[in-house]
Amino acid sequence: MAKASLSSPHSHDALRSSTFGSLAQSVKPKMALHRLFQLSSLLRSAVSLTLRRNIGLSAVVFNKAKELDPVQKLFLDKIRDYNSKSKAAGGIVEAGPAYQKNMSEEVTKLQRLFGGGDFTKFPEFKFTEPKLEETAK
Repeated sequence: MAKASLSSPHSHDALRSSTFGSLAQSVKPKMALHRLFQLSSLLRSAVSLTLRRNIGLSAVVFNKAKELDPVQKLFLDKIRDYNSKSKAAGGIVEAGPAYQKNMSEEVTKLQRLFGGGDFTKFPEFKFTEPKLEETAK
């Protein structure tokens, strides 16, 4: 009896419409869910960007507002002191004659190994354009 009802044209349309109707009903929530996930992803990225900016800004303001830790202050003072001494000496601070002698020996070794040159400045590289020839296929 079930075969007879499936073979009639009216029952086939009813079956098809009920199948597509349920399919359409299941697609709409999926599309809505997909759009909701897209929106939540966009919202999440915007919120995270805002939080990162605000946290970064508040960290800078907080560090300027609070007094430095005594160890941090001592460390920064020593770095600043060394910087000023280094600028006054024109190089390494408190470098004695033994350091200068060792440095000149090492530079001499390097010049001997690498064929001379000035090791106090960055080398200049010269690249030439390769000659390309077109070949027939």
